[in-house]
Formats: sequence, C-alpha cells, structure tokens
Amino acid sequence: MLSVIAVIWGSSFLLIDIGLDALRPGVITMARVVLGYGALSLLPRARVRLDAQDQPRVVLLGIVWIGIPLVLFPIAQQWISSSVAGMLNGAVPLTSAAWAGVLLRTLPGGRQAIGLIVGFAGIVAVSWPGLGEGDSTLLGTVLVLLAVALYGLATNLAVPLQQKYGALPVLRRAQQSALMIVVPFGLWQLPGSHFELGPVLAMVPLGVLGTGVAFVMMTTLVGRVGAPRGAVAIYFVPIVAIGFGVAFRGDDVAPIALVGTVLVIAGAWLASRRVA
Repeated sequence: MLSVIAVIWGSSFLLIDIGLDALRPGVITMARVVLGYGALSLLPRARVRLDAQDQPRVVLLGIVWIGIPLVLFPIAQQWISSSVAGMLNGAVPLTSAAWAGVLLRTLPGGRQAIGLIVGFAGIVAVSWPGLGEGDSTLLGTVLVLLAVALYGLATNLAVPLQQKYGALPVLRRAQQSALMIVVPFGLWQLPGSHFELGPVLAMVPLGVLGTGVAFVMMTTLVGRVGAPRGAVAIYFVPIVAIGFGVAFRGDDVAPIALVGTVLVIAGAWLASRRVA
C-alpha cells in the first residue's frame, strides 16, 4: 500500500506538468476531482451514508485535503518544476506531526523536536535555489508549502472518520464537498485552455489514480496506524517525483535541493516515530 501511494502521488507532479502544456490550473484540478469522485461513486461501499454529526468534519476534510491543495499545486507548478514540488511535498509527515501536537495539545518530545528542526532545514535547502529566480518562483514555493501544511492537518482529521466508516464513503463525500470549490474555479479557467491529446489523457490517471485510488489508500493507512506514522508513505514521493521529472521533463535539480530532500525525509522519519 505504501509503495503504490508513493508511485501514484510521485507521478502526479509529472502529470500536472504535462497537463499545464494545454490546460489552465483550475481545469486540471476540476478534471482530477471529477474523475476521482466519479471512480469512487461506482463502488457501492463508497455510497454508505454518514451520520449527520460527522458531515461538517467530512466537509472540512474535503476542503483542506482536496479542494484547496489540489488548486494550489497546479498554480504553483506554473513557476516551479515537478521535481521541486515533489521534494517539498516530502514535508507532509512534518506538518502531520506538528498538527498532531497542536490538536492533542502536547509538546513534541526530544526526538520529534529534532526531526522538525532537521526537516525545516531541509525545506529551506530545497527552496534555496529558487529564491534568487524571482517573485514568481518564491510564490510557487510558498503555495506548495501551504498545501503541505493543509495535508498535515487533513491526515489528522481523517483518522477518526476512517476508523468509523472506512475510507471509501469518507473520501467520496469529501471529494463531493471539494467539487463546490474546484468546479467554479475550473469553469472560470476553461476559456484559457485548449485541447491537446497528451495533456487531456494525462488527466485520466491523475484523477482516477491520484485523486481516487491513492486518497482511499492513504485514508486507510492513516486510519490503521495514525496520522504521523501513516504519513511515512510520503517519504518516497519526492524520490519518484525527482526521477520522473528528470527523465521525462528534463528538470534541473540543484545539489543543495537533493541534500535538502534527504534532510526533509530524515526529519520526517524522526518526527513521526512513535514515542516509547
């Protein structure tokens, strides 16, 4: 499960890059959420009704895990490469651990604190090469980091819901909520897009696998082992993203960014370890 999540989400940054060759960011987000929601709706177990008292939390989950982040990534990737976006995404376990401490009102232990510091240093190193390339590159980096922070919150919100209902109905309802955000944005940006077969076909795996299958698997994983430990699947996403970005898009990855990626992964590992 961990490996499949890493491959699907690691390749998502490449698919977004391909989509941007012809489609505006809002159209990419709309297409992937519509396809993901459609794929889940085909499964009878995903159509289980949720209790009324849990509906607001599922709506919030849809906004912070799907609606806003999936809008931010294609916007950001107009100015940063798929490899950089993937490297920054490796900080999700850090934000997950930080949010866990906030929500549980507990301070991080010594190992977790060291992990957060090391991971933050890695984020700075990954971002450093782009800081001198203009305000647009900096904005793209900030947008990805905002999405990563929301991902960390979402993994914590998903745990009790998954444990109560399972992943399928929670994700289907969350994606339904996200449609309220992404569809208007996508329709607004539709006139600025044009049809090209490659970018349009790239939306199929991005939606069905990246927004459907992988989200269900990730929700199942965090429900079983908790948000900080479940987020270890993200450790391998940067490696996949770098490989695909260099191989298929010719991304130029700075050595300091690679060092930063190692620091992010090391920090995330420390921050997400179970306290003895």
